[in-house]
Amino acid sequence: MLNISDHNKHVDAHLDRFKTVKGLETRPHYKILNRLITLVAILAFITLFLPWTQNISGKGAVTTLKPNQRPQSIQSVISGRIEKWYVQEGDFVKKGDTILFISEIKEDYMDPNLVENTKNQLNAKNQALNSYSSKYGALASQIVSIQSEKNLKLEQAKNKLKQANFKIKSDSIDLVAVKTQLKIANTQFNRVVQLNSEGLKAMTDVEEKRLKQQEVEAKIITQENKLLTTQNELLNAKVELNRIEAEYNEKVAKAESDQFTALSNQYDTEAQVNKLKNQYANYSIRNGMYYIKAAQNGYINRALQAGIGETIKEGTPIATVMPSEYDIAVETYVNPLDLPLISKGAKIRIWFDGWPTIVFSGWPDMSYGTFGGRIVAVEKFISDNGKFRVLIAPDPEEDPWPKQLSIGSGAQTIALLNTVPVWFEIWRTLNGFPPDYYEMNQKGGKTKEKK
Repeated sequence: MLNISDHNKHVDAHLDRFKTVKGLETRPHYKILNRLITLVAILAFITLFLPWTQNISGKGAVTTLKPNQRPQSIQSVISGRIEKWYVQEGDFVKKGDTILFISEIKEDYMDPNLVENTKNQLNAKNQALNSYSSKYGALASQIVSIQSEKNLKLEQAKNKLKQANFKIKSDSIDLVAVKTQLKIANTQFNRVVQLNSEGLKAMTDVEEKRLKQQEVEAKIITQENKLLTTQNELLNAKVELNRIEAEYNEKVAKAESDQFTALSNQYDTEAQVNKLKNQYANYSIRNGMYYIKAAQNGYINRALQAGIGETIKEGTPIATVMPSEYDIAVETYVNPLDLPLISKGAKIRIWFDGWPTIVFSGWPDMSYGTFGGRIVAVEKFISDNGKFRVLIAPDPEEDPWPKQLSIGSGAQTIALLNTVPVWFEIWRTLNGFPPDYYEMNQKGGKTKEKK
């Protein structure tokens, strides 16, 4: 309606004319409530400008800084049967103390004299190896002797060959001399025949010259036979030289063959000796593995195997041991979204389960019961729980961690980032923006960077 008519004007309703309303204004606690609301609004407004430390929270557990200080299981290297326990749960053991004794169950190692028998076999093979070595040396000496004898025989045969050559030359000269004598005898005979025909020489002279001519012809035949005999001796000397060469080469070849056979047997025996040494060492070490010993000082947490007579395989955990000396640390897990804000050396606040704590995540100075730490390692691969593992060690600049902490107890962590006003943190959270953070520089100081 346009309210044009004066008759349509509404009469203003005044609440003051009601007695109840007047009573509310006069009540004292109404004024107190208004003051409280005003005070809370002022405090809330002031709070928006208070400093707030951005942080990343995580949840983890107490662990040790080094892997060899964490609870570990004692395993058997060989399979066997449990014969005797030397400790019980809760006992303190030193490095080298016997925890358990097992007996052999494999038939290849059940001989009680296995190590001694193997040692005897090793000694026998060593003696055989020495024999082959001596045989090889003897054959080497024999080859040297054969070579020396061969050289002497060859020298002797060469001397005979030279003698035959000289004798051939001598016989050849004699043959030439005899042929010369024959020419002279023929000349003399012809001259005597001519003088006889002239009557100057007697017939007896002719017969004498003929006889001498025949003697010289006989000498020629004899000398030729002698020359042929000498030539045969030369051929025999050459044949003997070749025979000696072939004979002694055969002897040397046979001796070298025997030498190589001895050398081959020596190498084969040497391989068997090395194999037996390996077996002897393995058997000796295996005998020491029947007694399972502690690898370091610690406490027996739990026996994982039962009583006497139980058979275990190699690699089977037998008991768990907690080292007595360790450097405490905390492993926590952060979301992948927060991983870029985590860096090695960053400061962390930690509070432990069962330890009295009052925590204000944005105001670490007001927190009570928290302890300082520094990040020493950040896992580069995501864990099975979908988060990244971070390892934290005590901060040497802060108060030491409680000595009563046990490995495996729960712990919660807060990684401290940049300090901003509360209104900025609320605005950032509502908009889903990442927080600001400090990045450690090389000098150990902080460099502010906005992410």
